[in-house]
Amino acid sequence: MLYPKTLEQKLGFDKLREWLHEACISPLGQYYVEKIRFSDNFGMVEKLVSQTAEMKSILETGENFPSQNYIDATPYLKRAAIEGMLLTQSEFSDIKVSLQTIRLCLRFFENQEADSFPLLGEYAKSVRVEKPITDAIDRIIDDRGQIKDSASPELGRIRRQLISEQAGIRKKLDSILRAAKSSGWIGDDVSLTVRNGRMVIPIIAEHKRKLKGFIHDESATGQTVFIEPTDIFESNNEIRELEYEERREINRILLQLTSQLRPYVPDLQKAYQFLGLLDFLRAKARLAFEMQAINPVFENRQFIDWREARHPILHLSFQKAGKKVVPLTIELNEKRRILIVSGPNAGGKSVALKTVGLIQYMYQCGLLVPMREDSSIGFFQNIFIDIGDEQSLENDLSTYSSHLTNMRHFLTMANKRTLFLIDEFGTGTEPGLGGAIAEAILEDLTKSGAYGMINTHYTNLKVLADKTEGLVNGAMRFDGEHLEPIYQLEIGRPGSSFAFEIASKIGLPKAVVNRAKEKLGTQQVSFEKLLKELDIERRVFAEKNIELGIKERKLARELSDYTLLKSKLETNEKKIVNDAKQKAKTLLTDANQLIENTIREIKENKAEKEKTKTVRAQLEKFSKAELVPEELPVEDIYEPEEGAIAVGNYVRIIGQTAIGEVLSLKGKDAEIRIGDLKSNIKLNRLEKVSNKTYKAATGEKTVKTGAKGVDMNERMLNFSFNLDLRGKRGEEALGVVDQFMDNAIMLGYDELRIVHGKGDGILRTLVRNYLRGYAQVSGMYDEHADRGGAGVTIVKLR
Repeated sequence: MLYPKTLEQKLGFDKLREWLHEACISPLGQYYVEKIRFSDNFGMVEKLVSQTAEMKSILETGENFPSQNYIDATPYLKRAAIEGMLLTQSEFSDIKVSLQTIRLCLRFFENQEADSFPLLGEYAKSVRVEKPITDAIDRIIDDRGQIKDSASPELGRIRRQLISEQAGIRKKLDSILRAAKSSGWIGDDVSLTVRNGRMVIPIIAEHKRKLKGFIHDESATGQTVFIEPTDIFESNNEIRELEYEERREINRILLQLTSQLRPYVPDLQKAYQFLGLLDFLRAKARLAFEMQAINPVFENRQFIDWREARHPILHLSFQKAGKKVVPLTIELNEKRRILIVSGPNAGGKSVALKTVGLIQYMYQCGLLVPMREDSSIGFFQNIFIDIGDEQSLENDLSTYSSHLTNMRHFLTMANKRTLFLIDEFGTGTEPGLGGAIAEAILEDLTKSGAYGMINTHYTNLKVLADKTEGLVNGAMRFDGEHLEPIYQLEIGRPGSSFAFEIASKIGLPKAVVNRAKEKLGTQQVSFEKLLKELDIERRVFAEKNIELGIKERKLARELSDYTLLKSKLETNEKKIVNDAKQKAKTLLTDANQLIENTIREIKENKAEKEKTKTVRAQLEKFSKAELVPEELPVEDIYEPEEGAIAVGNYVRIIGQTAIGEVLSLKGKDAEIRIGDLKSNIKLNRLEKVSNKTYKAATGEKTVKTGAKGVDMNERMLNFSFNLDLRGKRGEEALGVVDQFMDNAIMLGYDELRIVHGKGDGILRTLVRNYLRGYAQVSGMYDEHADRGGAGVTIVKLR
């Protein structure tokens, strides 16, 4: 149960509903948004939220999940179910593309593991889109939503004959037009045009008698008339008759296709419900991304255990402004069910209250909620709120009477499964009486076992919360020294209203403030003073604890580093000593052997001087080889270059053999390319080298020459079959069309789309007449009315 009826508006959920409505692609999803309701069924809430979480996971993985053509075709299906009805060409086009989207969605879930998306995957298994009906539509409707020439043999014949007749008329008209121009009846810049669906020639009014034919129209000034020559009159009639035949054949084909569709209507209606649900879930998942929302642990019991919860609407608005919402951490359980929040005005009490109400409400409507991952959320069957001024002139209720009316409902209906929220409890009447009534009401609400949050300034309620089981005090933190709100909720102690301090800061005379303290009484003043001093001391000790914690972590880290370094040094020392001993042992063995050989040779040669010198020289060489380190290989010699390093120069990293090319300079850094690798390196670490050195080291040519050919891959990549000429003048437009046609013909396109706008039809006529000069153009016609109509020309190429 929800109370009052305006709860959704008071909490601000209506704004989230509007956001979701705009985020949906089609009316299918918007229908689900309008049906969002608070659920008091635990299983239903769990299912709705889990579906949203699954869709969020789908979008997070970056999979190619369909995001277009979520079209609502259900009205078409209702008409198709009626015998004898036919759907239009555009309606079948919508059905075609939307069924393609549905099939892509079903294929996505078919390709996933069974436990990846259990709820949506199971739902997808119940949806059927039969291949015969999609194949039947594909045979008739092409990808642009047009009826294919191959839809029936008769339609193909009619269209071929139509093209032939149009080509014949165009030749005759071109001949007549040239003759008229040579006779001076029309200007050289005049071209063929269309009036009443028939090809005509613009003739200067004074020469209209010189050309036999039917006058269809004249210009606004009357100086030009549009004549259909007698020679093509019959051909135009033939074309008109063929167009009627084409329309009749298309209607016959669509009627037959509608009859094929009719048996599948029930299955298709369910498929479109599935498509609408996916659209709706995509919107909810996108909202979750915007709010950084999650699906916390959900339990079928009454409690609140939220970490860093953020007000959803404030989070969205602050995010746009580049600001951050101060998060709310709150816990309500069986021992502390009702939180009494106190503190100064404008300290954030009302925002905290609405955060609790809105998050619980939106979760039980199936939305993910913005809070930290380690949070948990409970389940409530009732949410009651008393927020804002409910004064009613019609019912003759004052603000206080309205509050009491709400309290009567709370006391009557509240139970263990109820969450109630009361803002400014007991206000609106004489403080002494209001405080007493508020205390009595709070005692009964405590006995009901309900959970709730109450904002108040009454001291008697703070005292009651301190000594009553089930109640707990809380305060919105406030900087007592600087008299500024911190907007953080602290549970476990009451807060001061800081009324005297704020009054002094605003500038009330000191004598007035002192007199107010005297009137209040020493006991109340001492209580407020004690709360203020406790708040200041708590903040000081909290800062000291943070500093101490930082120092302890730093000390522990340094101790760990010291121990690790000491262990490494001891290990390295042992290794070095062992290596030295082994090397000395080997050296001693080799030296002894050499000495023995030397002595033997001296004895054998009876101490000949020359031989003795030779043996001694070998001994000295051995000594030097063992005692002097082996020389390192001489570094390759590079040919340096003078001057400052600039973009395009070749450089070497000093002390290394790597050579690269300078791509850009940024202050004291340079971006260089070494092979396929790019890197940023300080300029003082680089040495400029010659082109010869770079070529020798890398094998690359430093200068690339030669004519540049046509890169067909690049042209194909950058080419679009859609050309927009709106806003361009005639000569400029024809130049663009010329280049566009060259590329299209070169790349082998068979159909193009030129957007020129409607206006007076001048640009359209100019473009179409120009295109008729291309032998590769086989036909031109207006785009479908839903996609631009006469403002767009479709060009068919041979």
